[in-house]
Amino acid sequence: MSADFSFRGKPLSIQWAALVLLSAALAGGLTLLRLPAALLLGAIGAAALVSAHDGELRVPPRLFLLAQAVIGGLVAQFIKPDILREIALDWPMFILAALSVIAASCALGWALAHWKVFPDSTPIWGSLPGAASAMVLMAGAYGADMRLVAFMQYLRVLLVALVASLVARFVAPGGGGPSPWLAASAPVDWVNFGLTCALLVSAGWAGHRLRIPAGPLLLPLAAGAAVQDFGLLTLELPRFLLAACYAALGWSIGLRFTRAILRHAFKALPAILASTLALIAICGGFGVLLSRYAHIDAMSAYLATSPGGMDAVAIIAASTKVDMPFVMALQTARILLVILIGPSLARLVADRTAAPAADAENACRD
Repeated sequence: MSADFSFRGKPLSIQWAALVLLSAALAGGLTLLRLPAALLLGAIGAAALVSAHDGELRVPPRLFLLAQAVIGGLVAQFIKPDILREIALDWPMFILAALSVIAASCALGWALAHWKVFPDSTPIWGSLPGAASAMVLMAGAYGADMRLVAFMQYLRVLLVALVASLVARFVAPGGGGPSPWLAASAPVDWVNFGLTCALLVSAGWAGHRLRIPAGPLLLPLAAGAAVQDFGLLTLELPRFLLAACYAALGWSIGLRFTRAILRHAFKALPAILASTLALIAICGGFGVLLSRYAHIDAMSAYLATSPGGMDAVAIIAASTKVDMPFVMALQTARILLVILIGPSLARLVADRTAAPAADAENACRD
């Protein structure tokens, strides 16, 4: 597409066709490179291109909710009772690792607020490593600029997914293997498939209705793990369903990169990129420490400490030979902690950065 091309006023059918074709092309290229999460990354990149050229598409909220629920079911397939018992025995390590990532995020958010990159608590909410959509909604409720928080959160999701995919491709054992999407599809158990869909949709709907942050992802995860581990149901998630959900999630993320948001944040982009890459590097260092002292394989430790988003990490972990329950347990623990203490942290850091500015202003008046 040329630089002056615009989708404005074009029929939505043409825009959707362009989005699907671009997604297929990008995902196909990434698949040939044998990158994990090629479908997700291709969808994010294609949606960002369409949105930046005045695309007017939006993923229906119900489809986004369904996609989160299915990803929750995907994670639940990897959670087994014996692994949960092992995790429960090491809960101090999970709390310490999660708090370390949150502390690093708050420190970088404080730096952005101190340098007046964005006003008030916006940099704090944009830096917190929770579920991106939950952080954006919570930030708006607490008075932060939702557009800038969305820009920071989803740019981080994009960069984290890209870096984690590259690390998985070149570092993880088996990470450079053939894409699972190139293999023949397994037969579908349609009865279990129907029951699985009913369970995940109802749990996702409940998470949404109860207004639980990240509920459409976390409640299906918990419900799916419970029914599976008690032997009540074998979760059936065929590849065509997972592919559609990866696309929906990628489009939901990419379509938020509108030209207006990009223009609004353009001046702050170098600082945001530096902060995001610094956070990824710091979390990578935490992963090295976790791998060394907790005897976790390096790739599992890296993905477990990766600063969001949880659904992107789940997709990458599912296509890489890692300890999936460990990865998702630490990701979930961190999200829950952020949801519990995020508002207080944002207020605390915003107050600490606002106080010196007010003191300096008063001194100048005196």
